[in-house]
Amino acid sequence: VNPTACCHHYVTFRFLLFYRYGIWPYGLFKKLGIPGPTPLPFFGTTLEYRKGIVDFDKNCFQKYGKIWGLYDGRQPVLAILDSTLIKTVLVKECYTTFTNRRIFGPTGMLKSAISIAEDEQWKKIRTVLSPTFTSGKLKEMFPIMAHYGKVLVRNVQKQVEKDEPIAVKDVFGAYSMDVITSTSFGVNIDSMNNPQDPFVKEVKKLVKFDIFSPLFILISVFPFLIPLLDMLNVNIFPNDALEFFTRSVTKIKEKRKRETRTDRVDFLQLMIDSQNLNISHEILTDIEILAQAIIFIFAGYETTSSILGYMVYSLATHPDVQQKVQEEIDSVLPNQAPLTYDALMKMEYVDMAVSETLRLFPFGGRIERVCKKDVEINGVTISKGTVVMIPPYLLHRIPEYWPEPEEFRPERFSKENKETMDPYMYLPFGAGPRNCIGMRFALLSIKVAIASLLQNFTFRPCKETPSKSLLLSCLCNISLRKQWLESKYCQTSNTKL
Repeated sequence: VNPTACCHHYVTFRFLLFYRYGIWPYGLFKKLGIPGPTPLPFFGTTLEYRKGIVDFDKNCFQKYGKIWGLYDGRQPVLAILDSTLIKTVLVKECYTTFTNRRIFGPTGMLKSAISIAEDEQWKKIRTVLSPTFTSGKLKEMFPIMAHYGKVLVRNVQKQVEKDEPIAVKDVFGAYSMDVITSTSFGVNIDSMNNPQDPFVKEVKKLVKFDIFSPLFILISVFPFLIPLLDMLNVNIFPNDALEFFTRSVTKIKEKRKRETRTDRVDFLQLMIDSQNLNISHEILTDIEILAQAIIFIFAGYETTSSILGYMVYSLATHPDVQQKVQEEIDSVLPNQAPLTYDALMKMEYVDMAVSETLRLFPFGGRIERVCKKDVEINGVTISKGTVVMIPPYLLHRIPEYWPEPEEFRPERFSKENKETMDPYMYLPFGAGPRNCIGMRFALLSIKVAIASLLQNFTFRPCKETPSKSLLLSCLCNISLRKQWLESKYCQTSNTKL
């Protein structure tokens, strides 16, 4: 036996095995008769995201229609834009077949967070947290939001009077940070004026993601490594930020145990109170409380500030809409009366403008559910382990449901139009039992900021403002409504939708 030939055959065999591993999942959609882009060995269709996820999805929709298959690394993903399929996945079969979201990698303690937890643990956490986001609880939290609405106005006014440029991302990021940290932990930061506060720095670390980082590429190609990475304490979230919040929340919890106050209404206190219930199956562990507190910051900070930036841009480039919004605010709150929860609930046109902003700029990315078993829905076969994905950015722009979809028209969401609207073609917060639990909170914080600002300011485009943009990189003027002092208002983030 020739040792060299044996070695050659062995290497060839190993290479073929490795190559087979790299292409093994990619025949699934072809076998099921589902069209889609051609995957590359190991990477699937992931490299197409370099052009932008939205552009990739848009090209697939134009080429393949309302259903197509793609591969994130080795993971089969079925994209759907059909209303009936969407309803079945998100609502009808949520508990039986499509309960869980996709886990992108090792998440450490955050595997207990409501947006990541699975099956029975998710149900328990959802049951405990749901009362936290009722209208009654939000009304109790409203004074905190209203306070930071006033802080937002003061911060903007200082910049306007100095005739200094305003970084929208910074201004709205500070507002979002202050609202979330105060309603989550009862911590008052004033992050606009204290940018070096540890809470501010660690939150910004927490929300930074790069899908082309070596770790994401590694787990995309070799997903079986995720449990090992978890054991090694390797995490897709920065460990130093997680450790900071672990220490902070533990410290706050211990301090509160020694207190006799009963008037706290923040998110953390409501979870601590749940531990005092005599219902064992509804008690959150310390780790679960910590995970919810951190994920609430992670989910709320970036999204709220981005939506506020897009809404201000939309109002600045549509002065007729802005005027209607201001007129409604002035009619509900004459003579710049203080903002109240009940007054905000009466502002129907403000609500319509927020809804239209969320249609054009849905902030949550793709909606995903993992299929637990082989199933057939309306003639479409979905295999066990497949991720079913809904891209809201495209869903909200299908012309047959949204005439002239690129136009900013709040009237789409009038009472009359909402009655005839297909609810599964508008999903800024998802739908069904696993929709965004913080939906009401997010909407309330956005409306507080907009109403507070438009009581005092008018947004106007300047010559640098593009007519349309997918980037928060436009310029417009902010004017004091009474004094008409002008200053450039700069949106500086380069984040693509």
